[in-house]
Formats: sequence, structure tokens, C-alpha cells
Amino acid sequence: MSLEHVDAVVVGGGISGLVAARDLARAGHRTVLLEGRDAPGGSVRSHTVAGLVLDAGADSFATRSGTVAALLDDLGLHDQICTPSPTGAWVELTTGPHPLPRTGVLGLPAHPFSADVRGTIGLWGSVRASFDLVAPARVGADANTLGSLVQARMGRRVVDRLVRPVVGGIHAADPDTIALDAVAPHLAAALPGAHGSLARAVGTVSASAPAGSAVCGLDGGIHGLTDALVADLRAHAGEIRTRQRASAVHRTADGWRVDLVNGALVAEHLVLAAPVLTGLPGLSEVTLDQGAPVVLVTLVLDDPRLDAAPRGTGVLVAPGVEGVRAKALTHATAKWPWLARAAGPGRHVLRLSYGRGGEQTAALPEDHGQLVELAMADASHLLGLPLDAERLVAADVVRWTQALPRPSAAHRDAVAQVRAVAADLPGLTITGAWVAGTGLAAVVEDARGAAARVA
Repeated sequence: MSLEHVDAVVVGGGISGLVAARDLARAGHRTVLLEGRDAPGGSVRSHTVAGLVLDAGADSFATRSGTVAALLDDLGLHDQICTPSPTGAWVELTTGPHPLPRTGVLGLPAHPFSADVRGTIGLWGSVRASFDLVAPARVGADANTLGSLVQARMGRRVVDRLVRPVVGGIHAADPDTIALDAVAPHLAAALPGAHGSLARAVGTVSASAPAGSAVCGLDGGIHGLTDALVADLRAHAGEIRTRQRASAVHRTADGWRVDLVNGALVAEHLVLAAPVLTGLPGLSEVTLDQGAPVVLVTLVLDDPRLDAAPRGTGVLVAPGVEGVRAKALTHATAKWPWLARAAGPGRHVLRLSYGRGGEQTAALPEDHGQLVELAMADASHLLGLPLDAERLVAADVVRWTQALPRPSAAHRDAVAQVRAVAADLPGLTITGAWVAGTGLAAVVEDARGAAARVA
């Protein structure tokens, strides 16, 4: 059987794979990108609901490192970068809705005794959290999870009322199973200089961040990044092959062979932007976290009552809230001015996210109509408004798998083992959310580094 030979094969067509493939093609490599789904982009894709082209997954990126902004500038999208509305978000607790403190990282407050923090965790909670400012650095130094660290320094109320809803909503993880440096390495790096104080470390990180919002999006939706990467990759003779799922990879005398359902490719360079480990030596027993399956229900409603943005840009939901299955609600037309203009007066877009843990997600109804009914009920609860089904213009359901690997200790150890094996195999480079962590900033930075090492 004759095999097709190319310079580089990138396995996985999410943002990490697109970034790596695009950089390799621009460097002159004949590059083929393999994607198992029907289109590239991973969780940064679009869908159309009620005539509106919306983000079907991620809708923003962290501005902290400037990595994503630099890529957007490189792609000619700098003028489309926009900031969300400054109205702020809320958190739904077992005690009811509360505004989410504005100054914080992962829910950790920079000012534990500020009025907005006291309003959410109570007077005693703020007093306990303020202990962090005077506690010696040894307090929490032996903690092996984010939850245990925060509890030692700031108390259980900060964990349960702030950190847990934020980490669950953003990373689909539990703070008691992950370490600080796995989800916020910049914050972990600031701790020694802050003498162990989480609040001071948050303040240091916030002060060193670029001016403006901590997150940004794109006018028209962050899926514009996928479109631009695809266009630029193809403009430099890169090839994208969809519905091509790699089953195994093997090191041969000719380079790397990538086995597909129908055929195979051979390349000098192989970039694994998806965790295809079959065929790699010493990794048969490695178990990577598959991530919590995420279900996103988008509702488009004609309801002028929502013009007041009763919960700002959205709500993060703490575990244990009765009568709510969603882990988060985004009021997209309140968050993004460009979308409010596109939707028009009185029309609103709500996105409800499900998938805090496997048991909760598995119990969700499979039927589209039942999921929409559930989302309408959850949105009514979280917004404090009884939403009428007659005002629902359209709805859509998107399901994501393997999009949010949870950075547990076991997953980090497995990734370290994969990295060690890959380092000893010439021509092999790994990248992607499965090794870099979640969030566009982490993914883009790691992917560009991977491509640079090849090129």
C-alpha cells in the first residue's frame, strides 16, 4: 500500500491544532490538519439561532498574557476586539442571588472586607477571609488542592460561595480536586512575593494585567478566530481534512505514520493537538481526564423585561442550589453590546451551561424539547423572572465532549508522563487543552510554542 507523505501532520482541529498548523504552513511546511468532526474549531465554533450567528462554545479570552490579542492582531482582527459590558455578574447560592465581587481571580477576593465581598460571604466570612492578610506564609503551605489552600487561608465560605461556583462554571472542576497552579499558574507564581497571602497575590496579578477588562471578545463572536485561522492556513497551502479521525501513531524509518480509518499518512513532523496515544511507547497505561461533558442550551426570547439585565452579564451557580440544574447562565445580549445591536430591541440571547460533573450531566434529558424546557425553568429561577414559553423565538442545544479536561493531580501526572515520552521521540510535539489547560490564552500560547519548536 502506497502511503501519502507530507512534511507535517497535525492531529486535532481545535484552536490549538489550527494555530500550530497555520504557523507551520506559514513557515513553509506542507501541512495537513486532521479533524475527526465535520468542521474545525473545536469548542470555538458558531451556530445560528433565530437568524443570529452565535458562539457555540467559548465567547471570550483572557487578556492577561496578551497572547491571544497578539494572534488576533497577526490575523488582522485587532479592530474587532471588544470588551464585555461592565455591569458585572452574579452568583446563585443556597441563600439566594448575590453580586459577584468584581476584584478577584477564580473568585478569590483581593479585598476580603470590601462591601461586595461582605454582601456575598457575610460579615463573619469577610472577617475570616481577612485572616489571610496577616497569616504567616506557612498557613496553607502544605495544601495540595486549591480548595484546601483557600480554606486554610480564607475559610470555607470563600471556597463554597465564591471559588467553587467560579471554578465549576469555568473549568467544570471542583476546587477540592485541583491545584492552584493548574488553573492559575500566574497566581501561584505571585504567592511567594505576597508572603503566602492569596488576597495580595490577587492584587499583584490584577495590577500587572493590561489595562481594561480581564476578558475580551470579538465583534461578531469569538468564532471569528476559527474562521480567520482556517482562511490563513489555506492561504499558505495548508490542508484541512475533516471527518478524519486518527486511531494510532507510530514512529517508522520514514518518520511518523498516522493511521486513519481509511488509510494513513506519513510525515517528518507530528503534532498531537488531540490525545492520540495508541502506538506511543510506554503510554498504554496512561489515563487522561476526559473532561466533563458540557451541554449548552441557547435561548432567544422576545422579552423587553430582560432589557434591565436583572443579573448583569450572567450567573454562576453554586452546587446544592435547589431547583437549578445549570452550572451557569450567560445573558449574552447584556454581556456583548455588538450582540445586543444585532438582536435588536427587546430580543435577548441566554446561554445556559450544564456539566459540572459526570453524574449531573448523565442525568440530563436527551430530548431536545425537554432540555429547552429545563433551560427555560432554570433561566426563570436564576433571573428572578418567570419566562413565558410563548416569548421563546428559537432555541438550540450544543453538546461538547473532551473540551474541558479537569486539571486534577492524576491528570497532571499523566500529562507529565506523556511529555517525558514525547521529549525522547524525534519529530513528535504535543499541544492542546489536554496538556496546556483550558482557556484560549493557555491553548494559544502552548500551540505557538509547539509550532516554533518544529519550525
